[in-house]
Amino acid sequence: MFGAFAFDAEPHVPSPQIYQALAINSLRLRRSRPDFGPDSVLLPPLPAIRSEAIRQQVFTHRSLHGRPTHIFEDHPNDLSPDNEKFEHLGDTVLGLCVTSLLAEMYPGLHVGPSTKIRSLVVGNVTLAEISLMYKLPDFLRLHAAQAITLRASTNVQVFLLIRKQSFVGGLYVDQGLDAVKRWLDPLLRPYAKSAYLAVRQQHGLPALPTPGPSKRPSFEIYPPSQEIPITPTVGHLALFNQETQKRNLPIEWIYYDGAVEHEYAHPGVAVGDLVKGTKTTPVWYVKIQVDGEIYGLGRGGTKKAARNEAAKQGLGRMGIFVWWVYF
Repeated sequence: MFGAFAFDAEPHVPSPQIYQALAINSLRLRRSRPDFGPDSVLLPPLPAIRSEAIRQQVFTHRSLHGRPTHIFEDHPNDLSPDNEKFEHLGDTVLGLCVTSLLAEMYPGLHVGPSTKIRSLVVGNVTLAEISLMYKLPDFLRLHAAQAITLRASTNVQVFLLIRKQSFVGGLYVDQGLDAVKRWLDPLLRPYAKSAYLAVRQQHGLPALPTPGPSKRPSFEIYPPSQEIPITPTVGHLALFNQETQKRNLPIEWIYYDGAVEHEYAHPGVAVGDLVKGTKTTPVWYVKIQVDGEIYGLGRGGTKKAARNEAAKQGLGRMGIFVWWVYF
């Protein structure tokens, strides 16, 4: 299925780290994936993008080339080679396809409920799941510094790096709307059915009878008062600070950004070999020392992200292991 993507994808992000990062789901939406059979044999095949140039650009993150973001317009002879334009276009095409699908499935549905259903179907949680089923992260091309940030993050926003919309936009440019709909309609239909039932229940209507075990994903919508933004790495940092205060441990945070020579020592890695960031994709290294002993190491695009990663290791050093349950 993926033979068409045999282009040079350096620098490449190993898929296990991406898959771990994408395990975080929004608390606003819980659901389980539909049953596409063993090894997803019933999953609609991923269309092949025929143009090699489009195919490569679809999976190119803007960090790979480091183009400035404040420019109003590219020169016609020097267009940006990243996937942001495809993502922008794909977002509109995806919304159009889902709106059209809902009109076909539920012709009597009013605009308000239809909008709610569409937002569930095209939400980050659903699209991240679909990206993983098709192994789209395996083809992502981005700067090494951005890869470090991605590996360190466990926030659903990581998905913004590999949004399925960019593939949809590329397919639309390559083959047109009909090709996109032939792929998306059977793929998104079970999600649309489940979202319809969830929104119907939210409006106080009785549940529809089901003939047997459902193979649709199940959506559960929470009221705004229960939308508590929690991310595991932030939880690790807060828990680490709480635990060290409880034990009255003296903590020292040592930072290094790679900009200048520094006495910072990363065990097993020479300072000169540490990945150095850029202005657009900085890389911070942090080391936690307690009474001169290293308790944790972290890397990230910000000091906070690096601290979060180091705190996770620090908890393990103190014998505290946190398990996060995903829905």
